Amino acid sequence: MAKKYERIAGALRQALRAGRLEPGERLPAETALARQYGTSVPTMRDALAELLAEGLIDKRHGVGNFVREPRRRVECSNARHQREKDCARPVETERQRAGSRERDTGLTVSDVAFSAEYREAEAEGDLAAVFSVPVGTKVLRRSYRTFARDGEAPFSLITSYLVHGVAAPNPDLLDETKEPWPGGTQNQLFTVGIELDRVVERVTARPPTSEEAEELGLRKGVSVMQLRKISIGTTGRTVEVADVVLPGDRAELVFTTPLDRW
Repeated sequence: MAKKYERIAGALRQALRAGRLEPGERLPAETALARQYGTSVPTMRDALAELLAEGLIDKRHGVGNFVREPRRRVECSNARHQREKDCARPVETERQRAGSRERDTGLTVSDVAFSAEYREAEAEGDLAAVFSVPVGTKVLRRSYRTFARDGEAPFSLITSYLVHGVAAPNPDLLDETKEPWPGGTQNQLFTVGIELDRVVERVTARPPTSEEAEELGLRKGVSVMQLRKISIGTTGRTVEVADVVLPGDRAELVFTTPLDRW
């Protein structure tokens, strides 16, 4: 059975999501809210703490509680993989118009800031098993962050791995200054003769690490979604592994599965 502060938090949450209070609007004082809901001030504070943890309100010490401006949501659809494959072979000017992050967020290219960091690493047990390579095999570890220029936290934390020997035939694939790469990873793989056959994605939810919470700007109590993307070439070999950490308060995964008709 829900505790009293949880029921009150639920009622406040519904009011906020129904738009009865506008973003930036100040909530009534805690004492006034306590009277309104027939409870004590400490219980009301517990209820408000729930909304604060969920990112629905902000608390300004000495001022009050305010409805938080909604954070930009990101919609990630599995249809993106076919779109990216369709853009892997056209000329660069066409590939530059096909940014997945712009499509996911509704932003334009000029609204988005991007950073990439490459370094060499060794495949440990789990990664070596996915790639079917010996432990210690050299891999290229690539970290990506994409931000709205007017935002304060990245949309996600992406770590992508390529087997170094697979990428090495094209030296540009080892150079982080070539990012952002028009056409993304599928075009990068195309430059070394690899075509993707399928992409396998596994999603789990978990609490964030302290580093993830800080970088993503997460409130206490907000979980992250961990997505592992495994890209498999037409020969059946795994050619890329990417770990994507998505903030649970503003990311939505959408899977549309076409079905054959009878």
